[in-house]
Amino acid sequence: MQDVQSGPAEVPIPLDRVGIRGIKLPLLVRDRERGRQHTVASVELSVDLPADFKGTHMSRFVEALESWAGVLDYGAFKVLLLDLARRLEAGNAHLTFRFPYFAKKAAPVSGAAGLLDYECMVSGELSGGAFTLTLGVDVPVMTVCPCSLAISDQGAHSQRAVVRIRCRGRGFVWLEELIEIAEGAASSPVHALLKREDEKFVTEAAFAKPAFVEDVTRAVANALSGHPRVAWFSVEVESHESIHNHNAFAGIEGRKEPPSPA
Repeated sequence: MQDVQSGPAEVPIPLDRVGIRGIKLPLLVRDRERGRQHTVASVELSVDLPADFKGTHMSRFVEALESWAGVLDYGAFKVLLLDLARRLEAGNAHLTFRFPYFAKKAAPVSGAAGLLDYECMVSGELSGGAFTLTLGVDVPVMTVCPCSLAISDQGAHSQRAVVRIRCRGRGFVWLEELIEIAEGAASSPVHALLKREDEKFVTEAAFAKPAFVEDVTRAVANALSGHPRVAWFSVEVESHESIHNHNAFAGIEGRKEPPSPA
């Protein structure tokens, strides 16, 4: 049968990425408390395409996924990218998994527990033989505006914010570690289940710790800078403002130098 994809392109320009996205896949990820957790990922796969090829072979992306074990760890991710590059005869390969991760969170006073979901991602790139893995999580938090609190006789405006962390490590980094760093930097974490006594505690604790998005961003960056297994990170905090018709955000990217030889 005729292989149109492998024929010459009318416009011979190389493409950085061609592939598929939006495919769903069962996934097994590491869970600090329970060992492993089952979830479902939305997957994006892509490779580079030389100028002399008209198109890529879409079925080969799916074949690579079908042959994969479905367990998310450093070694398995690298194997999948290598297999993808081999099947598509590509120099560079890219892979991103986006998935919900569930953690049971206890209310601060009553101890009532509920599952809270966090949007997570793992992205890998194989380029020039080098493999890079990036871990990310979006953490919902609450912030109380320090300016509003300082100028008001009663109360202050508060809002939901999202802390987006992306990092690359020198070793294994738990998702739970990143979640704890994000929640600890805000005025308050959010909870799945709160009783009346919990709401009182959360509200009072949050108002005792007002924070701008800039404050939260700096606090998260400072914690990641001190993490022994984080080599690079980016942080963005976006506040869904409760009294403004816009959102506020702040961001930073940091790279830690490797330790000097003894």
